[in-house]
Amino acid sequence: MIHDDRFNRLASLKIMGSIMSATTAFSTVPSMSAIPITNKPIRIRKSTNKMIKEIETSVWQTPLIDTHEHLLEEHERLSANPQLVRCDDWTLVMSMYLDSDIFTAGMPQETWNQFFSMKVDPIDKWSLLAPYWLAIKNTGYGQAVSITIKELYGVEELSKKTIKTVQQKYEETRGHGFYKRILRDLANIESCQVNCLNRPFSETTMPTLLMQDLSIWGMHAGPNFKQFGEPTGIKIDSLSDWHQVISWWFAKYGKYATAVKSQHAYNRNIDYEKISADEAAPIFKKRIEEQTLTSKEQKALEDHLFWFAVERATELNLPVKLHTGYHAGHGYMPLSRLLQNPGSATDLCRMAPDTNFIFMHICYPYYEELISIAKHYPNAYVDMCWAWIINPIAAKDFLKKYLVSAPANKILTFGGDYVQVETVLGHSNIARHGISLALSELVKEGWFKLDDALELINPIMNGNARRIFNLKEKSALLKTVQWN
Repeated sequence: MIHDDRFNRLASLKIMGSIMSATTAFSTVPSMSAIPITNKPIRIRKSTNKMIKEIETSVWQTPLIDTHEHLLEEHERLSANPQLVRCDDWTLVMSMYLDSDIFTAGMPQETWNQFFSMKVDPIDKWSLLAPYWLAIKNTGYGQAVSITIKELYGVEELSKKTIKTVQQKYEETRGHGFYKRILRDLANIESCQVNCLNRPFSETTMPTLLMQDLSIWGMHAGPNFKQFGEPTGIKIDSLSDWHQVISWWFAKYGKYATAVKSQHAYNRNIDYEKISADEAAPIFKKRIEEQTLTSKEQKALEDHLFWFAVERATELNLPVKLHTGYHAGHGYMPLSRLLQNPGSATDLCRMAPDTNFIFMHICYPYYEELISIAKHYPNAYVDMCWAWIINPIAAKDFLKKYLVSAPANKILTFGGDYVQVETVLGHSNIARHGISLALSELVKEGWFKLDDALELINPIMNGNARRIFNLKEKSALLKTVQWN
């Protein structure tokens, strides 16, 4: 039997390495009006080559559309809710993704717990991290943090001497209005697309900055009666009742959503078969009666509900975002199963030619296969979200290979994929550096003309996203939204 609480636990623990507990509690916060906007995005490398400099300049001046985040609402971030946040100090910027590198570098569990604890003095935490910092600071996760600390706090290097300054600047930075300052003013991000992790859709207070995806994970995985069923008020006695629940979410939020999103690949392969309602109905009946389902029955139920949700999304012209490849966290990543993601992705594209599928995270480490899918199927799109910090060099190579293999109008080049807003800045700088390198190398190696490279910058950094997600229309609608 698969219960709702299992999926809640997976969402908070397995999916993003304790994302939901890896953010910070805030009570007393300063006004952002007291914080001068003096920082500008840094370049990881400044070139003297004229051609490279022209590409770099254009890339750094071009706004990004951020196609994937898990950001809390700013008021949630500034709250003291222990269910959402856990450590109100500088270690917050390490509490997602880099926390896994810290653990796999050898930090004992007890020490790791102390490092992210509210009960340990922030200044004393440096001594816990120091033995591992050299080993992790140059990973993609580590570089995103280091750049963020330099950009936001003006500190070149974490050390015993600088940790007091980092903590002080951390406290000064986070406050009302800091989301806009970091995302728009410093990272030059036009808008973000947020996959909220603590509810299916967030009625955000910043709808044109933090655009929202509609989660379909709990619609088909489980399904999750509590999170998806209860808000609708629909009494669930049959499969048709659950169909009504799914339709309710699309009717309420479909026109505001930029896409739908499922990270079900953390639990199983994405090999969804077309299962009829007649086949699924008796299985669903067993589910609501809390009878134990066989693995075959569970898969058949999930498959049926997946396609029901996908069909609703397609009716509303909403792309379907699917996690592929690498797993966040540590200690659980079945590569033998993830290897099957690309093959299953081709089946999805073939089975639903009218649905636009967004395959996320370049299916790392199986990114060569994903390029072939985008090249072959008109409805296959690739999102580089998270990839720049999983493996920056692989992401740069992926972009190079993609641009000489598959249509350039189907690639999305940035998504920070964070809960905490600060490190989106560091990640975006890494992405800009990688995009600059990829285009420069293609020109230097003779694959592109300089003009070709320059003409692609706007499309791959914002134009594709604007078209694929119909953001002009969505933005106009969201400017007038009044949530009930």
